Amino acid sequence: MAAYVIASYTVTDQDGFAPYTPAVVPTLRAHGAEVLVAGTGGDAREGDPGETTVVLRFPSKEAAQGWYDSPEYQAIVHLRTDNSRGTLVICDEFVRPS
Repeated sequence: MAAYVIASYTVTDQDGFAPYTPAVVPTLRAHGAEVLVAGTGGDAREGDPGETTVVLRFPSKEAAQGWYDSPEYQAIVHLRTDNSRGTLVICDEFVRPS
């Protein structure tokens, strides 16, 4: 069953954040991620989301967790967390009850 990583954040230091995007792409590829959404300009209807929304699809929750916990990602995650504010969640794919 697929799993999704959903992030919503606002960059607080563009210069500090800039190296994150090119550095994260190889880590995503290595764990089978597919980028479904990545960008600004979403049309918020409720709540207070960040300026940027990212939705990643992984083959499984284990793959998503493996990506997040990997040494390669942990070496760069600070580029995002130190230079933005927001949320990141890992969730299972919805399975319609039969």
